[in-house]
Amino acid sequence: MADIRYDVVGIGNAIVDVIAHTDDAFLARHGLAKGAMTLIDAAAAAALYDVMGPAIECSGGSAANTVVGVAALGGRSSFIGKVSTDQLGSVFRHDICAAGVAFDTPPAVNTAPTARSLILVTADAQRSMQTYLGACVELGPEDIQPALIESAKVTYLEGYLWDPPRAKEAFLKAAEVARRAGRKVALTLSDPFCVDRHRAEFHDLIERHVDILFANQAEIESLFEVERFDDALQEVRHRCEIAALTRSEKGSVIVAGDDVHVIDAEPARALVDTTGAGDLYAAGFLYGLTNGHGLVAAARIGSIAAAEVISHYGARPEADLARLVAERMG
Repeated sequence: MADIRYDVVGIGNAIVDVIAHTDDAFLARHGLAKGAMTLIDAAAAAALYDVMGPAIECSGGSAANTVVGVAALGGRSSFIGKVSTDQLGSVFRHDICAAGVAFDTPPAVNTAPTARSLILVTADAQRSMQTYLGACVELGPEDIQPALIESAKVTYLEGYLWDPPRAKEAFLKAAEVARRAGRKVALTLSDPFCVDRHRAEFHDLIERHVDILFANQAEIESLFEVERFDDALQEVRHRCEIAALTRSEKGSVIVAGDDVHVIDAEPARALVDTTGAGDLYAAGFLYGLTNGHGLVAAARIGSIAAAEVISHYGARPEADLARLVAERMG
């Protein structure tokens, strides 16, 4: 078996986030689904960018945010994702490497530009994302290095990656390599609309490949087509080793076989932008789990990380997460 080099390797869409304030009237005027991620083409991305208010640009992408969070907590992480050779691709590569994450995926050449997500944040801190995948769709099984997957305790897969067909092949190859190597596979469901698109395939994936499942309340209810969280909780029992289910201000629930742990939400300094909350929760949980903490402590670390990221714009931590966790957990 390969030596352990990383706590977590994340596989996901390499995206630069463009974040701007807006209001519900703007969303309605442009037919944008509030609180969801919607895939758009290059023309729609250009048109929306032209009418957005002043924006900030920062590297994002769900799994990328998670592995950055792992690194910020003091863990060892790596990322697999596709950017182009353009300016935004350079921004993404610089940001993730500067955060302490290994990122060696070759760029896509002579293809679509680097992906961007136009994120519109309303006063209630909800984010509505219009995402152009661009170069992300070029990720394929050839980008999965078995030695890298084998060297990570956990391979973390982003549900959004199930949309591009070749990326799906990469996803399955990584899961199979991890399984053969005796490593853990984690999946985040990413978005209830993503679950709606791929429900049957996600059920199969979870039962065959996934050890650790991350989902928020809307996603887990969508997966099992139920209207009550408690019904979804009962359904997910024994489907995988661990299910970490987040419920915003209600905290999170960890389901592991017959055991259920309810974890309170951590107080946030402010509620500014919920972008990345689930990603950073997963970062804290996976960091805790791969560094000797029990389920409850791992979930608490996740809650602390999530509370930090919702207190400012952008999906990457700004505070010293390792220090913050040490202070909060004594």
